[in-house]
Amino acid sequence: MSPIDNPEDTTYPPAERAAAATRSTWVSVAVNVGLSTVQVTVGLLAHSQGLIADGLHSLSDLVADFVVLMANHYGRKDADQDHPYGHQRFETAGSLVLGVLLMAVGIGMLVSAFHKLEEPDTVQRVHAVALWVAGLALVAKELLFRYMLAVAKRVKSSILVANAWHARSDAASSLVVGLGIMGNLAGYPILDPIAALIVGFMVAKMGWSFGWDALHDLMDRSVDEQEVQTIRQTLMDTPGVRNVHDVRTRKMGDLILVDAHIEVDAAITVEAGHDIAVLAQQRVLQRHRVLNLMTHVDPWHKPDLDHTLREATQSRTTDSSTSRGTAPVPSTTS
Repeated sequence: MSPIDNPEDTTYPPAERAAAATRSTWVSVAVNVGLSTVQVTVGLLAHSQGLIADGLHSLSDLVADFVVLMANHYGRKDADQDHPYGHQRFETAGSLVLGVLLMAVGIGMLVSAFHKLEEPDTVQRVHAVALWVAGLALVAKELLFRYMLAVAKRVKSSILVANAWHARSDAASSLVVGLGIMGNLAGYPILDPIAALIVGFMVAKMGWSFGWDALHDLMDRSVDEQEVQTIRQTLMDTPGVRNVHDVRTRKMGDLILVDAHIEVDAAITVEAGHDIAVLAQQRVLQRHRVLNLMTHVDPWHKPDLDHTLREATQSRTTDSSTSRGTAPVPSTTS
């Protein structure tokens, strides 16, 4: 289960989430400015391609931080006529941009490392100071990761989770770079560009993961089954609700849009059924990270005409597709 897909949920006000996201991101900006400057400078002076690649990775983090700040700014805008559910998916779009950025940086690192490996005689011996800088970067990035992930889990922000794991990938890449530099200093210079190659692969893979997840969320992916069941149970516990079916969810940024059919006593009035639906909606919005709940009221223990109509339509569509797929092939014999 995702760190933010927790059914025992506490919803934070948008202003608090935005403030936490902005604060943690500016901390990341400060760390990445300092690290990228030191890593690239020392990498050039110490002849370490691995350290330069790690510095470029830190520089890509800096760009990613500004993507997060922009997504956080626009994502908290209120709903309007063109966006009746709000702008929460701006964060998801920001995660997609972040994923594409990471893939581009990773592929660039791979190409550069491959060129070095094709000409191993051009690989220079690395100065020992590069190892100290790689160690410093490892510690700084690991501490930054732990801080950012704690904030992301507290306010339940998917884009902050993505940015935190981006920092963890930097810590892992700094470890790989450090090992490559140690190998170079031990008399195996080819290990430095190999370390750069591994870092490039790690960055590209993480970019693919973030981008793929964000793309699925933009295509209305449901939340996990455990959270769906907790929402369903909240509906079932509502006074007047006899049964619940067809609970469907889709993500709206870090919030959820829910559609559900509730069954009530068939003998009550329309007004009473409406009051039960309103109470069910209020309970779900109060207890879960749900942005909106759309309910459809069905009579309990009566034929569900919605299902009957939908099943008949699906059956006709299937029969039509099957008949087209099994049409006889005209004979070509005379």
